[in-house]
Amino acid sequence: MTLGNDLAEDRGVWLVRHGESTWNARGLVQGQMDPGLSRAGRQEAAECARTLAAESRPEALYSSDLRRALDSAAPIAEALGLEVRVDSDLRERSLGEAEGTPWPMLGAERSGIAEGRVVAPDAAPSDGESVRQLYERVASCAARILSAHRGDVVLVCHGGVVRVLSAWLEGVGPDEMAWPDVPNGVPILRRVPRAVNCA
Repeated sequence: MTLGNDLAEDRGVWLVRHGESTWNARGLVQGQMDPGLSRAGRQEAAECARTLAAESRPEALYSSDLRRALDSAAPIAEALGLEVRVDSDLRERSLGEAEGTPWPMLGAERSGIAEGRVVAPDAAPSDGESVRQLYERVASCAARILSAHRGDVVLVCHGGVVRVLSAWLEGVGPDEMAWPDVPNGVPILRRVPRAVNCA
């Protein structure tokens, strides 16, 4: 399954949230902690690789440096015949002291997120990043990557990164962002609008 949008441009970004991790399966906050993939996550990564090989011809593949993303990128690289270029700026949002705790303990007052929307873009757990800081880091990274390529690219990353880049490519800032569910291991095609600054 793939998800897409219809922004008018001739190149795209395939955004891939890593396959299910062992902490996803346990309902724990991951942030920049580094659990590996679950058995289901490895299957999701393999299926994602098959889908991308059938539906895309990207010229480059990038991955977060966290293990769950790298392990998801490996079968994609093999299927597409591309090397994995590692970029630590594609890491998930740092959630500081909340990492390793059950998701319900994070709460809107620290996450800045409630009912599928960003409600406080500057809120952050102790020692963690806000949504605004994540947005600035990830948008800058994507602009740098896109400026280096003329064709499609694949970015294997994390749920927060996928949400931010989807908003950025649609011209939506952190104050107006939705925070939808992002499935594990499903390639999501986003078109690159001409208005996006990739310089």
